[in-house]
Amino acid sequence: MCGISGIVNRMDQPVEQAVIKQMTDVVAHRGPDGSGFWHGPNFAFGHRRLSIIDLSDNGHQPMPYGENLVITYNGEVYNYVEIRENLSALGYEFRSQSDTEVILAAYREWGFSCVDQFNGMWSFCIYDKERNILFCSRDRFGVKPFYFFKNEKSFVFGSEIKQLLPFCSERKANKQILLDYLVLGYEDHCDETFFEGIQKLEQGSNLMYDLSDHTFEIHPYYDLNVRNELRLMDEEKAISTYRECLKDSVKLRMRSDVEVGTCLSGGLDSSSITSISAEILRKDSNRKIKAIHAKVNKKSIDESSYAKKVSEFCDTDLVMVEPVEDDFISSIDEVIKVQEEPFGSPSVFLQYFVMKKARQMNCLVMLDGQGGDETLLGYERYYPAYLMQLRGLKKVRGFLQSSENSKLSKLQLIKYYLYFTNYRFRLKKLKQRSRFLKKDILEKFSSGLMKEVSSSYLDILKLQKLEIKYTQLPHLLRYEDRNSMAHSVESRLPFLDYRLVETALSLPDEYKISKGWTKNLLRNAVSPFLPKEVVWRKDKLGFNAPEEEWLAKINDEISDSVMNSEILKELIDFSKLDMKNIDVRTKWRLFNIAKWEKIYKVQR
Repeated sequence: MCGISGIVNRMDQPVEQAVIKQMTDVVAHRGPDGSGFWHGPNFAFGHRRLSIIDLSDNGHQPMPYGENLVITYNGEVYNYVEIRENLSALGYEFRSQSDTEVILAAYREWGFSCVDQFNGMWSFCIYDKERNILFCSRDRFGVKPFYFFKNEKSFVFGSEIKQLLPFCSERKANKQILLDYLVLGYEDHCDETFFEGIQKLEQGSNLMYDLSDHTFEIHPYYDLNVRNELRLMDEEKAISTYRECLKDSVKLRMRSDVEVGTCLSGGLDSSSITSISAEILRKDSNRKIKAIHAKVNKKSIDESSYAKKVSEFCDTDLVMVEPVEDDFISSIDEVIKVQEEPFGSPSVFLQYFVMKKARQMNCLVMLDGQGGDETLLGYERYYPAYLMQLRGLKKVRGFLQSSENSKLSKLQLIKYYLYFTNYRFRLKKLKQRSRFLKKDILEKFSSGLMKEVSSSYLDILKLQKLEIKYTQLPHLLRYEDRNSMAHSVESRLPFLDYRLVETALSLPDEYKISKGWTKNLLRNAVSPFLPKEVVWRKDKLGFNAPEEEWLAKINDEISDSVMNSEILKELIDFSKLDMKNIDVRTKWRLFNIAKWEKIYKVQR
């Protein structure tokens, strides 16, 4: 796991060492174990290394391969052992034990389609001297970031936005992205960022840059594949198939030359990963896995009792961090700087503290549960889509069971149904919440993506694909990447093994929500490994922070920041903004924009 950087001089001049070094050192936190540079005729690569696999100097990057290939790479290809064996059988020889060298050999053998062989997370750029191109790629689900920017003089790319900002003549806010965030709560839902002109390579895509004429093309290489034969499985076979695939995904992500631990919220996803990884580690080395939990001092959202139950049942070393209001307040500027773009809520801080603790414990690889909800219908907002598939008495029975086996009352469930399936109604409600925006802005505001999401409630598979690619998973992956890498920790996500994702999406929907139970497939798959009260929990919380209490402590700072924001002055009619009566999430978003503007010196 590392930080990468690259500069192409579009005037066909050499890139100065000082420039690529400065750009690379901005992300020293992503790779404290070493740095390296490589210069071509009109471009340069930089790299910061976090040593996870093959800790020797043989894994140093940028890594040349033969006379014609050089790579700068961030990520892990977990099945590199199997790929290396295949390539060795074809006559390839290897001087290191790293997955980096395997990527280069795979590119030589299979060209652009090498990425189809990889099971992992990655963003990389390969210089191909024969073709005189840069071949850039980002993993199937966008676990690892790849940002780029171009102007008349340069094309630059990196692992983080802050690496690219010095190349922008102005740091201007992307107004449409800001409005999508303020009104809809959308983040990372397209290839644009909150910074005008800075883009990201979308997940599952390759970028080919021609160093001769300085043009580039982007081509998607992956789409979620549905395996129709899995839809014919009975439920018992489906459960065992999913269970074995999950266990294999966890085992593959425990390949490491440093210690592996887990993030344990006490919810079903993180508990499932903790239980499986604990058993694997115990069998392999007779050691206990370290699990880190963020405990909050608010009873209604405190999940520490569940984390303790899981730890006792699975025999883990449980460590708790207990951030309080002062920890939140003292970390505001730092976390906003780390995240680089505005984010959904203060709950992101809890993950930041967990990763900080992992580094202090020298636990450099952390398994986490992102992806379980999106692939297994884990959110309550999936109930409307589930109910719309049912007919007659089954719909009535499904409605009653959904209320019984979740934290939603019957009235709340009806409201969910009306809200999420009706685009006009939903947009109207969101605009009412944002009525402090200037009239002309609010009247013109619409969202094609939200319209598509609302209509997709008639098709659960389509809804899941939209959430995985646009509306839900991408911003969670950004939080995960920034929070872990800020502390030089590698985060790995077993639920996003593409084989497991495709299995989950291919199996019948009635196995995923059954008798009103969300994630029924996972509950049954892991029931032998976890306490019953964890497996059959009805209340879904996650790493939730006591947002209202924390923000109440800084009400004056929030009001001052919002009122003095030049960006918000352009968007808001302050005569309609009542800071005391807006909901807590809107308050946070306004404050986050104002702080982001100040920290990054963003212009309106």
